[in-house]
Amino acid sequence: MSDDHTHVQEFFGARAAGWDSRFPGDGPAYAAAVADLGLRAGDRVLDAGCGTGRALPPLRAAVGPTGTVLGADLTPAMLEAAVRAGRHRDAALLLADVAALPLRPGSLDAVFAAGLIAHLPQPVEGLRELARVVRPGGTLALFHPIGRAALAARQGRRITPDDPRAEDNLGPLLARSGWRMTSYVDEDARFLSLAARVD
Repeated sequence: MSDDHTHVQEFFGARAAGWDSRFPGDGPAYAAAVADLGLRAGDRVLDAGCGTGRALPPLRAAVGPTGTVLGADLTPAMLEAAVRAGRHRDAALLLADVAALPLRPGSLDAVFAAGLIAHLPQPVEGLRELARVVRPGGTLALFHPIGRAALAARQGRRITPDDPRAEDNLGPLLARSGWRMTSYVDEDARFLSLAARVD
């Protein structure tokens, strides 16, 4: 997220109540991305920058009742919206900056992060913190329910060469952060990059 926590909290706080209604058809894309994460019953997974918690129900379904699901977000209003939607029943919610997580090293099997990388002012440090809390061989999913070009068009802008989500930028970024990219998909219908935690 941003070093300027007040700015991030104001931006997302003002949009939290209506966030899900702005993107009502995203549920299947979230479920498909969670399926690609390859979770197993009993796994421990974090939704980093969970927002209103749209990924939490499929994450809970993937790890089952014996697994652990955490949702961390910097914005109290987003977590409150997750509670109003009943998604707190699927996960323990943490008010936390994903660049400084209150978790032990290697305590997770996987991290799911929807739309997060665009909000990391220092992507290497943020991704390195996610690597810190994941065991060697664990998995990271960087996801967005629409691809880079479709998102840029929605926002009335063009994709720039320095976009951290571009494949040529993201692979080295992950490598510097303790991850190895294992797959990359950037289509109109979704963006999903998977990475494995290296030793």
